[in-house]
Amino acid sequence: MYDLILIGSGPAAAAFARLAPRSLRILLIDGGGRPKPCGGLLAPDAQKALARFELTLPKEVLVDPQIFSVRTIDLVTRRQRYYQRMYINVDRGRFDRWLMDMVGDNVTVLRGRCTALRRADGGFAVTCAAPDGARREFRAPLLVGGDGADSIVRRTLFGPARIRRYTAIQQWFPLSDANPFYSCVFDAATSPCCSWSICKDNHLIFGGAFPPRDCRAAFEAQKARFADYLGLTLGQPERTEACQVLRPHRPASFCLGGGGAYLIGEAAGLISPSSLEGISSALISACALAESLQEANPLRAYRKKLRHLRGKLLAKNLKCPFMYHPLLRDLVLRSGLTSIEVSAR
Repeated sequence: MYDLILIGSGPAAAAFARLAPRSLRILLIDGGGRPKPCGGLLAPDAQKALARFELTLPKEVLVDPQIFSVRTIDLVTRRQRYYQRMYINVDRGRFDRWLMDMVGDNVTVLRGRCTALRRADGGFAVTCAAPDGARREFRAPLLVGGDGADSIVRRTLFGPARIRRYTAIQQWFPLSDANPFYSCVFDAATSPCCSWSICKDNHLIFGGAFPPRDCRAAFEAQKARFADYLGLTLGQPERTEACQVLRPHRPASFCLGGGGAYLIGEAAGLISPSSLEGISSALISACALAESLQEANPLRAYRKKLRHLRGKLLAKNLKCPFMYHPLLRDLVLRSGLTSIEVSAR
């Protein structure tokens, strides 16, 4: 028996485990698994969230290079512009482990995978499969899902999510270009969503979000178009990563929980529908829930604390047409509004 069972080990779960009341005995089920497709860039909102916790990034989390502009490319019109952006380039795996290293001594970390859960005796029974295949059941009156887009907590307790789903795929290649860059790529011929490239410690990462059906074929086609546009020879990837990603588009896209079960981060649908950035929402929602558990009505307090964040994410849908509608995007790129000139020297 524990006071609370927490599923997940990403930024949302790690931040919640660190900030939750120390009076709670928490079991954190760390599923491990394959690395998640992520550009590993800390956007200004994520930087602000870390600043609220008075956290400073250790240098071992940072990677080279630090880039201050995004190269926006439309592969259909073959038009591009540069825009100034203040991102911090990090190693996503090391960033997640850094957050996990700060959890309190009231947290027991169990390596394993949650295979089933149910309501039982005024709380929850959670079945966990260890790496060696052994299965154990744990119980607690409170349950928190910080387990990402394909959250077992959300789909088991709250039914299918009414939210748009994509498959994110990215690959790592040895870097051969002497001039590293970060790009945001649009290609209406292969995906209605966006793709990205980022240079990271002598590697070029190319990835994108695609409709689930025939996603790998669409990814390969877009990768070839991207390499052709830039004149790159990518060669064989060193590794390939894939997972689900969500894009909230209406209030019903969000599910914060109920009945003693709570959702944080992308499991709750809290991710930007325009840029697919989710680290800032993960940190903000983790902090909000940790504070709300000390209130008389935690769910009401949690919803109130996240009202602004949910409104902000929904408002980003107003920005989406100018990014994702081909004609509007072409008008924006043609205009050069807010873009910067980049010298090749």
